[in-house]
Amino acid sequence: MAFSINTFRSTALNNAGARANLFDAIISGSAVTAFGLSQPEFKFACKSAQIPAMTVGVIEVPYFGRTVKVPGNKTFENWSVTIINDEDFNLRNGFEKWMAAMGTHEGNISTINAGDGTLYGDAVVTHYGKTGETNVLAEYSFTNIFPVNIGEIALSWDTNDAIEEFTVEFAYDYWHHTGIVTA
Repeated sequence: MAFSINTFRSTALNNAGARANLFDAIISGSAVTAFGLSQPEFKFACKSAQIPAMTVGVIEVPYFGRTVKVPGNKTFENWSVTIINDEDFNLRNGFEKWMAAMGTHEGNISTINAGDGTLYGDAVVTHYGKTGETNVLAEYSFTNIFPVNIGEIALSWDTNDAIEEFTVEFAYDYWHHTGIVTA
């Protein structure tokens, strides 16, 4: 048979498929504490995050009029999260302080030292199964994160029944997929 919905269900949709809305993200480290970012607030206000992409470059080596391709260096794209804003601006203010400490607005002077641990943080994204927090499908740990972009907060008189949100983009050194890609 060319098409069987039962084969599709049992093969591609094992256990009815993974759900993108069953996750949490946490940030930690000296930088998080130094700039007043609340770990519990971030965990609940982080509305969206991604499981990261991984890219391996390609090196093209010419040989007798042909091109042979070999694997190049691995690169990691920035990690982006969307944050729900509160009226205290706690998370927004913390991220602004973190970025400002890397280079002040007027003088472009860093007020932190990478060696004292307050430049970098760490993050973990945990993806859960439908049966709850005890069913971890995947866990990704990001090492040495720091914010590189804080998105705008759109303000408009015609925006009703909506809560403000903004994005934060982080650079990082690398990630680990716990139990899968750890080296």
